Amino acid sequence: MVKHIGIVGCSAEGAALCYRTIAIEGANLMGRHAHPEITMHTYPLSEYMQYIEIGDWENVANLMLSSAEKVAKAGADFAICPDNTIHQAFDFVIKKSSIPWLHIAEEVAKEAKRQNYRSLGILGTRFLMESPVYPEKLSDVGIECKLPKPNERERINNIIFDELVYGRFTQEALIYFQGIIEELKNQGCDAVVLGCTEIPLLITQKDSPLPTLDSTRLLARAALKKAVGIATL
Repeated sequence: MVKHIGIVGCSAEGAALCYRTIAIEGANLMGRHAHPEITMHTYPLSEYMQYIEIGDWENVANLMLSSAEKVAKAGADFAICPDNTIHQAFDFVIKKSSIPWLHIAEEVAKEAKRQNYRSLGILGTRFLMESPVYPEKLSDVGIECKLPKPNERERINNIIFDELVYGRFTQEALIYFQGIIEELKNQGCDAVVLGCTEIPLLITQKDSPLPTLDSTRLLARAALKKAVGIATL
């Protein structure tokens, strides 16, 4: 029995990419035009931002849990959230959720370990880059991580919230991200985590000075495997 996937969305572009990846790549595992059932619920990003900006992760968790209950009532067997930043609320969520979840940073860490990476650069919102989400999950598998400088984190954050979440992907932003990744490479990173779910829509592997770990698609593929019963390490 193929499991029903619930998507707890936050920002539209990342949630859409996750949905499309599951729907399109499902055929690789299930046959032509096939994919698991998918139900997605998304509160407006503005409702999340009022709590993210003051670090109120318990109320972020309440929004995530409300979405999770909606997809569960629609039949979802487990949930995923294609948003790295709000995984800071994950511990609150998992304690109360009626259905199990996959953790986006855990899936990235598994792939990084499989690829034998030793040091990863982390790109994402300022809230994500300055959080323990990736340091904790990467440390669990023996991988270190590095961040851009504080002023660079601020500009990355502005690009994400002023451009990427609105579906604006400019050449100027791409060049800026390429420069940041080049700096991380010079600091000894052997790959970079695209830790905002919109970043893979701006920069692809062919554009990057380092190998990329696309958190959005890695989560989607992990959900696909879970849905069809393929075990992952």
